[in-house]
Amino acid sequence: MTTRARHSSSFVALGRLLRYARGYRRNILSATICSIINKLFDIAPEILIGVAIDVVVNQEESFVAGLGFDTAQEQITILAVLTFFIWAGESLFEYLYQILWRNLSQRLQSDLRQDAYEHAQRLDMSFFEANSSGQLVATMNDDVNQLERFLDGGANAMIQVGVTVVAVGAVFLVLSPLIALLAFTPIPLIIWGAFYFQRKAGPLYSDVRDKVGDLSSRLANNLGGIATIKSFTAEQREAKRLKDASEAYVKANSRAIRVSSAFIPVIRMAILAGFLATFTVGGMMALEGSLNVGAYGVLVFLTQRLLWPMTGLAEVIDLFERAMASTRRILDLLGEPVNVKDQVDTPLQQPVLGEVSFDHVTFRYTSNGAGVRDINLNIPAGHTLALVGATGSGKSTLIKLLLRFYDTSDGDIRIDGQSIHSISLKSLREAIGLVSQDVYLFEGSIRDNLAYGKPNATEEEIIEAARTAEAWAFIENLPDGLATQVGERGVRLSGGQRQRLSLARALLKNPPVLVLDEATSAVDNETEAAIQRSLKRIGHNRTVIMIAHRLSTIVDADIIAVVENGRITEQGNHNSLIDDDGSYAAQWRVQTGQI
Repeated sequence: MTTRARHSSSFVALGRLLRYARGYRRNILSATICSIINKLFDIAPEILIGVAIDVVVNQEESFVAGLGFDTAQEQITILAVLTFFIWAGESLFEYLYQILWRNLSQRLQSDLRQDAYEHAQRLDMSFFEANSSGQLVATMNDDVNQLERFLDGGANAMIQVGVTVVAVGAVFLVLSPLIALLAFTPIPLIIWGAFYFQRKAGPLYSDVRDKVGDLSSRLANNLGGIATIKSFTAEQREAKRLKDASEAYVKANSRAIRVSSAFIPVIRMAILAGFLATFTVGGMMALEGSLNVGAYGVLVFLTQRLLWPMTGLAEVIDLFERAMASTRRILDLLGEPVNVKDQVDTPLQQPVLGEVSFDHVTFRYTSNGAGVRDINLNIPAGHTLALVGATGSGKSTLIKLLLRFYDTSDGDIRIDGQSIHSISLKSLREAIGLVSQDVYLFEGSIRDNLAYGKPNATEEEIIEAARTAEAWAFIENLPDGLATQVGERGVRLSGGQRQRLSLARALLKNPPVLVLDEATSAVDNETEAAIQRSLKRIGHNRTVIMIAHRLSTIVDADIIAVVENGRITEQGNHNSLIDDDGSYAAQWRVQTGQI
């Protein structure tokens, strides 16, 4: 993602952003018009000053006198009235463009953040395995905010610089083409300098955004793993790593700042050359009588108005480059392909009985080549399948394929005879309850977490699910009961409590297919026995797929499949596998102390 970003120009990124924001074209146009009108009003007072000088010097022969105002007093009065309306108009349109640009920036940044998050939710698990959460958070938060800062002020500044050049240039050409040529001579140098610094700064700001992501990732990882850091007394080591990441960000910013800071001195000298040319040549022409004194005043004032704002290009380009670097990251995230696509709205046929079959299923992870090969399994509705095998043998991969976290390379998976690729992801996943070994609880109350899969659950349903998962005993002993706050990722609860809540959450969902991935790995023996009793009760009317390393937890399973190196090497019930005296029987003897 970042490599692609470095090779894209900022103007390509701007074009991509404008295509994304096509629904806001009317807002962008309105804001742009207000910026243009405001700048025209902003330039007008300098012209009026020159006209006023002309009135004072020439009186009845002034430019205003030619419009029908005979006396100098009338002319000054009409100029005062015009000045009032010009200043009022400038103030009005400044208010309007600020409102329009700021509201646009707020709406656009909100849409980008929401769209990026919703798109990220649709991406398959391989994307999250390849990208750190810190980088993603930095993209959805800091990068979006960077774009907001540009739209708040930078976009208006760029437009107004362009309007200034065009409007002032028109006045110069009318008053004195020669001085117009002299005044505009530095502008090509300024424009060239702007593009030169833009090309230099673009890659530097892409690097800055990458370093921000690295820093966010380091912070997120360290705060999430604070218990591990403390237990290994690694505070100083991790502080050093964070310092290195922070210093890398500072150095990347410093490189970008050095380039952008060099812009103002260069532009300042170009401005000086243009101003001196207008000041000197125009003054000589006024002394010779070939240039009206009032016109000379207009030209001197407008030269400043034309050239001095060019120094602001440095800040504008700085904002622009930062924003476009961020825009590339945001839009690249939005452009990430969704490999597991939800292309149909077909639901599972109701009622879902829960028969699950794997038909010649093959899958390979692109990162390491591991996976499963030619898996054939059939779990009748209401039966229990246990998957056993060494870590990395492919057991959890089968669960991920069933949930369509990944799609099979070959073969098919069916529920009640329907291919999981022919039904909607929502319908598929609503039919499956997952209790993972890595329990994730959301920050909030126990009640909120239990009802996560069924937000409209009644209190009685929540309590019954907790009882079935052997979780109610500890919940009712807590001071706040179901209202107890679990903390971030459930940090205020023990591992066994979190796992029982995870089981209760899945049971409250009441799925026809229940998947238990090492669901009893973090509980004590007494609680494990209690959960086993509850599983016997709930397993009568649903299909249960269990992954277990402790074979004592799956002896009553209807089907036990031994997975080794991505293949099923043995299949049967506990007694038949013991009689076969294969790898399952060998594991059983080891775990029961028979050898």
